[in-house]
Amino acid sequence: MKHAEHDTEESDPVGGADRQWECEVAWPDDGGDRESICESFRLLQIDTGCDSPKDLPVGNEKWYSRNVLRKQRHWEKIVTAKKKKRKQEKERRKAKHAEDKGAAHQHSKRVLKAITKERLLAAKEAAPWLCVDLSMTSHMTKKEISRLAAQIRRLYGSNKKAGKPFWICLTGFVAGSPISEECFRMNDGFSNYLMDTTPESYLDLFPLETIVYLTPDSENALQDIDPHRVYVLGGLVDESIQKKLTLQKAQEHSLQTARLPIAEYMVKNANVKNYHSETLAINQVFDVLSTYYETQSWPEALKAGVPPGKGYVLQETAL
Repeated sequence: MKHAEHDTEESDPVGGADRQWECEVAWPDDGGDRESICESFRLLQIDTGCDSPKDLPVGNEKWYSRNVLRKQRHWEKIVTAKKKKRKQEKERRKAKHAEDKGAAHQHSKRVLKAITKERLLAAKEAAPWLCVDLSMTSHMTKKEISRLAAQIRRLYGSNKKAGKPFWICLTGFVAGSPISEECFRMNDGFSNYLMDTTPESYLDLFPLETIVYLTPDSENALQDIDPHRVYVLGGLVDESIQKKLTLQKAQEHSLQTARLPIAEYMVKNANVKNYHSETLAINQVFDVLSTYYETQSWPEALKAGVPPGKGYVLQETAL
């Protein structure tokens, strides 16, 4: 036993002395059992096998300092918060989509296109016809013809969206003419437009008693829209309109004429240029006709189609 104690003290002088002192202090009068008890304590010591930081395990195991662990926990909190936020946003969009779907059933583009086609073709049989007379383009410059082609595109676009569309017909539409070339150049898919195009005159296509020529120079205010009538618009733009040109053309063939009831429902509005005009582009005239056909309200229709720049406002909104 003394030999074992001697070995221990040599290998660990400080630790051995401390342990011997602890045994002596704890049991000063142990009756001869001191050595056996100390030996038991030695056997209970745990050898970690790591006497210095160099002996720490390496490889797959990662040892982190407190600062690294703190940063890692902070980053994990940020990632968790972002995931939670994305999930909440996804649920919000899903709820919004469900709400919109409940308010108005959503269709695919293909289905919407089929519905539009069906509605427009049905208008050909039962709705009023609107003809754009393109026989007067010889009075227009190239720039004005381009503007007219753009107005035709807007007119057709408004008719597609209308709940109660008209059937559109372009008369005097001669292949290879300036207006024909501009329509194909400026309007994508023009050849697929659901409307009629013909080089013939509206005078040869419809009974004269069914034709109503819409001109701002007429003395007759349009009262209503009859689905059995054919409404004709002169294909002209503002710059090229000659005084009473469309009226004279209609009178030559004893056609019924009418104007939009702007004077009956609107008043002149004071403006800096003191400008007032009842002459509208063909797409603006159509917006008035289309809105009235759906709502049966001239004030609402005129508000939708007559731009403020024309210098007119509804009577109830006049200052």
